[in-house]
Amino acid sequence: MKVQAYLSFNGNCQEALNFYGKLFNADIKNRQTYEDKKIDVPSSYRNKLQHAELQGKGIHIMAYDVAPDTPLNSGNQIQMSIDADSVEKGESFFEELSKGGQVHHDFREREWGYFGRCTDRYGIGWMVNSKI
Repeated sequence: MKVQAYLSFNGNCQEALNFYGKLFNADIKNRQTYEDKKIDVPSSYRNKLQHAELQGKGIHIMAYDVAPDTPLNSGNQIQMSIDADSVEKGESFFEELSKGGQVHHDFREREWGYFGRCTDRYGIGWMVNSKI
């Protein structure tokens, strides 16, 4: 299992990762845009980042540009992300984290594996992933 931060941006994720990459001597990895995803976003947003990772010595941050219909306010720009070792573990983490909180995306199979997103009862956003 691995738990790490997931940063949310309002269309300027690439710019921010370029800045952080230069600052921390890190490289952008696993860069994916909305271009080929089955997600309903405007054509002008297709080149924005649906997922990217910044990796270097002592740093590993994940980040994305939120969909245009997702409100991004100061305070929800960071999500905690869990990569569970199994679907069962992921589902268990998700169930516990979402109790007393709010489910945004049910934990279910997606094109990359299993995924769910919730805000826990303390106001912390969580993204729970597991490979199939």
